[in-house]
Amino acid sequence: MPAMEGSRKRELCRGVLFALLWGHMITALEVPLDPKILGELAQPPTITHQSPKNYIIDPRENIVLQCEAKGKPHPSFSWTRNGTHFDIDKDPKVTMRPRSGTLVIDISGEKAEAYEGVYQCMARNEHGTAISNNIVIRQSRSPLWSKENIAPIVVQEGVSLVLRCRPPAGLPPPVIFWMDNNFQKLPQDGRVSQAMNGDLYFANVRRQDSRNDYICYARFPHTQTIQQKQPVTVRVLNMDAINETMAPFFNDTDFFGDSPAGERPPTFLLPPGASTSKVVLRGEVLELECIAEGLPTPRISWHRESGSFNNKRTSFKNFHKTLKIVDITEGDAGDYRCQAENSLGTLEHVITVTVKAAPYWIKAPKNLILSPKETGALSCQAGGDPKPEITWLMNGIPIENSHVDPSRKLEGDRITFTDIQVGSSAVYQCNASNEYGYLLANSLVNVLAEPPRVLTPPNKLYQVIAGARALLDCAVFGSPIPVITWFKDGHVSVTAGDQHSIYENGTLELQAAHSSHSGRYTCIAVNVLGSRENQVFLEVKEPTRILKHPELKVVQRSRAVMFECKVTHDPTLTPTTTWLKDDGGLPDDERFVIGPESLTIQDVTEADEGSYTCIVNTTLDQDSTVTRLTVVEDTPPPLLVYEQPDPPMDLELTDQKKRSIQLTWIPGDDHNSPIKKFVVQYEDALHHPGVWKNLTEVPGSKTTAHLKLSPYVHYTFRVLAANAVGFSPPSLPSQQYRTDPAAPDENPSMVEAAGAEHNNLVISWKPLTNLQSNGPGLQYKVSWMQQDVDKDWTSVTVANVSKFVVSGTPTFVPYEVKVQAVNDYGSAPEPEVVLGYSGEDLPLAAPGRIQAAVQNSSLAEVHWEAVSSQMVRGRLKGYKVYYWKERSLLEHTPQHEEQRILTFNGNRTHGKLPGLHPFSLYTFNVRVLNGKGEGPASPSQQFETPEGVPGPLAFLRFTNINLDSLTLEWSPPLQRNGHLLGYTLKYQTINNTSELGPLVEVSLPANETNFTLQNLKYSTRYKFYINARTKQGAGPAITDEAVTVMDEAFIHQPSLDVGPGNTESPHVTPPFTQSLRPPLQTARPVGPAFSNFSASVREDGAVVSWEFLGADKNLFVEYMIENSNEDWTREVVNGSQTYTIKGLKPGTSYRVRVVAKDHSDQVAGSTEELRVSVPAMASRQVDIATQGWFIGLMCAIALLILVLLIVCFIKRNKGGKYPVKEKEDAHADPEIQPMKDDDGTFGEYSDTEDHKPLKGSLTPPNGTIRKEDSDDSLVDYGEGGDGQFNEDGSFIGQYSGKRERDVVECDRSSEAPSPVNAMNSFV
Repeated sequence: MPAMEGSRKRELCRGVLFALLWGHMITALEVPLDPKILGELAQPPTITHQSPKNYIIDPRENIVLQCEAKGKPHPSFSWTRNGTHFDIDKDPKVTMRPRSGTLVIDISGEKAEAYEGVYQCMARNEHGTAISNNIVIRQSRSPLWSKENIAPIVVQEGVSLVLRCRPPAGLPPPVIFWMDNNFQKLPQDGRVSQAMNGDLYFANVRRQDSRNDYICYARFPHTQTIQQKQPVTVRVLNMDAINETMAPFFNDTDFFGDSPAGERPPTFLLPPGASTSKVVLRGEVLELECIAEGLPTPRISWHRESGSFNNKRTSFKNFHKTLKIVDITEGDAGDYRCQAENSLGTLEHVITVTVKAAPYWIKAPKNLILSPKETGALSCQAGGDPKPEITWLMNGIPIENSHVDPSRKLEGDRITFTDIQVGSSAVYQCNASNEYGYLLANSLVNVLAEPPRVLTPPNKLYQVIAGARALLDCAVFGSPIPVITWFKDGHVSVTAGDQHSIYENGTLELQAAHSSHSGRYTCIAVNVLGSRENQVFLEVKEPTRILKHPELKVVQRSRAVMFECKVTHDPTLTPTTTWLKDDGGLPDDERFVIGPESLTIQDVTEADEGSYTCIVNTTLDQDSTVTRLTVVEDTPPPLLVYEQPDPPMDLELTDQKKRSIQLTWIPGDDHNSPIKKFVVQYEDALHHPGVWKNLTEVPGSKTTAHLKLSPYVHYTFRVLAANAVGFSPPSLPSQQYRTDPAAPDENPSMVEAAGAEHNNLVISWKPLTNLQSNGPGLQYKVSWMQQDVDKDWTSVTVANVSKFVVSGTPTFVPYEVKVQAVNDYGSAPEPEVVLGYSGEDLPLAAPGRIQAAVQNSSLAEVHWEAVSSQMVRGRLKGYKVYYWKERSLLEHTPQHEEQRILTFNGNRTHGKLPGLHPFSLYTFNVRVLNGKGEGPASPSQQFETPEGVPGPLAFLRFTNINLDSLTLEWSPPLQRNGHLLGYTLKYQTINNTSELGPLVEVSLPANETNFTLQNLKYSTRYKFYINARTKQGAGPAITDEAVTVMDEAFIHQPSLDVGPGNTESPHVTPPFTQSLRPPLQTARPVGPAFSNFSASVREDGAVVSWEFLGADKNLFVEYMIENSNEDWTREVVNGSQTYTIKGLKPGTSYRVRVVAKDHSDQVAGSTEELRVSVPAMASRQVDIATQGWFIGLMCAIALLILVLLIVCFIKRNKGGKYPVKEKEDAHADPEIQPMKDDDGTFGEYSDTEDHKPLKGSLTPPNGTIRKEDSDDSLVDYGEGGDGQFNEDGSFIGQYSGKRERDVVECDRSSEAPSPVNAMNSFV
């Protein structure tokens, strides 16, 4: 057997070697270096660390030039300075670190300028030379500002101003900022801002810009020094001040005008002109700046001529005056327009941006490791604008000056090596440069000839859990790259397939490890120089599982409890069990005892309640479970814990048949609650994988179920148990059972046939489910024939649809249809025949012989002749009667009310039309209706309704109310419903107990609309009833009440306001019955539906009446107190034309109106507003104002007040001072004392000081103080003349004191008097 194994390996090596040799002739091989063997292989130098290209040094520190490299053997280092060899041994100030090329130059006591220049490091060994970038060393500089005398700047208010900074040139350039003497930054905004060059720009100056400490500072970041320019003084004056200041320097003709600098459109201060250009390099930051002057201050906005800004890279700085774009690309080139705008104009400046690019790598050259005789290439691709020039060097020498190598061919940015030989190793440098910079890259070409080396440790043991992924390493190195082959147990070749994968690095993957995969694996690495093999071992372990999960525990306090956690594991692995409480460690308590597979808690307390987790770990895997402990009171008898049952176990399939099977199982623990039932579920892995459906239920006493199955289903079963607590988790699935396909057992259901158009028939059905299909290739055979016409069935077979459309059918004829299920194994039984009809069309004929029979004044019956079924052309739905009112028979002009429609379902030939208006002319027609729509209308016919009883009168009101008579006025009914024959008026008295007197009836002719009643009782309330009559009878009566005048004393009542526009004096009426408008005068309606709007006031409220002629609307009476901000009070008055507003306040005026709203609560119309004044209540009490004793008392009080006023006036105007001084001395208010003048008299007012100006105040030139000037000034709060302010306007120091309190005995005003108030009081 070993001999056979060796022979097999030798044959494998021969095949691999032949493949490798053939590969050398057709392709190049590029091999990456592995870090583990770098120490053993020859390698040209590689620069690993170097200083930046631009090195600015601080003269206070040493110069450190970094240069680190690696290689085998370790490289030596040398430097050039300004293109020539730099001999570090001749300069004692220069040292090189050991095993490094880093230079340290000690410049203490030396001038740093002596070491400025261009340096380059070279690292070389026997295999090549690597070079660093050119490192330019320059000394940082922070020069001082030159001494200068800066004259003060005097400018006119409103003009622009630029304060130049002009900092000294430094290296690197300084950071500029403006501050004051206190080292506080000067505030900047859209008007005042600093430009990028450091100058301070004012779009327009203001008086507050005047200061003497505008200081420009320059901070040099490299040396951390700050230089200060001489302070600049700026004085902003108006015209008068400028002329006065500059008078000594100018003659009379040089003086400025009287007017200040006026408003002006924007002008750009920076940049100048209408356009500029700017060049920026790719990848850098573009900053464009626009600063404008003008008054008002201009606003700056930016726009791009071609496209929008990239929000992620674009920002606006310096109050939108600077546009900043980071990481510039070629796409950012173009015209940028900055716009300055104020209220007087707009100005634009265009900046053309050109994007250039220093060289950048498109494809940097990579290290190339080749075997002898192989082919490879170095590629160096760089971009830039202008396009970079590519030059090659070998070992730091231009390639054209290096020795000739026949295997090397230079082609622009590419060097190709063909049939390379040992000894051709070198370091090649690619230099890409243009006018904006350069790139330098070192690429080593290393020619290696190495047999395979296996880097994976031999006999390495891999252990995995069954079912997990296993990765077996075979890390190798060789030049050329070795080919790797795997064997198991020394003879079974392992190839890539479903269960195995071999990666390019040689790793073997087993996707799901199995116990059979355990064993010895051998990897063999082969190239043209030899072969190596390595063995590793794989052990597949059984998973760790918790067999018995700890149960939920409910335990009494002070008892013991035990949680079991039984585990199964691989016998070669040692498990470790850990217990947690509430996701933390167990309490450090001796009551907690951990056993091999259990946790016991002694003497349980409430603190032990919570969740407990059992975690079982091995070196390869783990398993965990969680349970819970509930602690209850120690109460007898012991509590039973009722929980949902455990899942059933050990599902088994027996008695397997084509359409049935028997399923048995073992119940789980019922947890003290008997199992009531078992639910059997199934999964159809063929049609609905992952979906579980209920199949049947079994009583809890049984553990076997006989299951009926369907053909062509891949069944998997599981069982759930249920008790009073709930359902158990599902059991583990059973093994899969597949039933054989068969012909369908049933046909589609819900088969229907109906037309969608007049010439088609749509046959639809409910498709069979996958479970009902019984096999593959389910289709439907659709058959149809016209009833009593066709003799043979027409059929078509369709799939994956639920309807079929038969075209070209006659209109609405009966069809017999059927749908049969078919699959690859046969057809379903013969289906049932369903009757349907083809599509309908609109009816062709109208009903005939229509006529109407009037039943009464509001009802008519219509008759017609039915339309034949051939003319209906569809399923008859019924008939529609269209009817409308042409006009009232009392009028000759048409009214044309809205058309009304009544539908009579079924095959009817008559119908009744309710809700008609009496004494009216109606027109109607009839149309037949089918499922498609309506047919043509029949010829229209007319009928007349007879007279009916009239409606209520439009309104009733009272006028000319006297001691024994009154006049009634009314309006005829809005709905007369016939010829009026007259009116019936009835009235009766109402006594104080609301009892009614005898009823008196009066008949009135139809042409009367007012009537005067004589011989009435004075001071008596009457109730009136009035209605209209036609020949059909009397209509409903309207009622109202009125009171006759009590006596003549009430004739002289105050006039009442009846609203705007009324200039006549209203008629005098008794209290609470007075009409609010002149006789027969009504309010002008606002909307076209209102008329005769009036109101009257009675004892129980205000009575409002109106006429409304519009369609049915929701009517409201709205009222509110005049001149108040309250909302309108609304009361619904539908169905009436009079309304009594109750609860009004006596002596109050109200605004009243009537509003009509539609059903969407939108105002459809309203009346004008009336102002109703409710008289004050008449009182019989004695008026105290007419009593003599009261008049005498009022006179005495008035005389006393007059005397007091005279005394106060005399004391106020006499010479001398108010007694404030004595009161101040008595109180000795410490806050008031410091406010007095030196003479101690501040706060005392004297008539000799009336015209002195207030201290600290500004007095006009004429010495007067206007009364309209505000008294709310600093004078009211202390002496304002000596107050000091900070620059932000706040006080410096403590508040000087409270307001003085002038105490005047006769004038105790709540306002504390000030000198200004005192003077104003005498104006």
